[in-house]
Amino acid sequence: MSSFKNAAQAQRRTHRERSQPAHRKKFGLLEKHKDYVIRAKDFNKKKTITKQLRTIADEKNPDEYYRAMIKSSLVDGKHKTEKDNSMSADAMKLLKTQDANYLQVKLQAEKQKIAKLQSVYMTRDMRK
Repeated sequence: MSSFKNAAQAQRRTHRERSQPAHRKKFGLLEKHKDYVIRAKDFNKKKTITKQLRTIADEKNPDEYYRAMIKSSLVDGKHKTEKDNSMSADAMKLLKTQDANYLQVKLQAEKQKIAKLQSVYMTRDMRK
């Protein structure tokens, strides 16, 4: 039975969509069915997203409060948060001393490694 269907399909003429008539060229390209399907899917997808966002906005509690709201504001319709990256002078001083201490500790460790390697090298030279 399937071989009969395949034979029937082979004899069918392929459907060709017409082009834009010459007197309607000023309106641009004629939209084909596949173009319409893509456009319709995109439209419906956007419609569902806006519907979901609208329901979220409708269900939002106006008395809801978050701490981040204190430092945020609307700029051109978009939320912007003020980030305070400045540190106090005491905190900066503490960080700098911690960095300096870390570097001194690492320097001492490297000096000890060098001294150990030199002593091993010297004992080898003494044996020869």
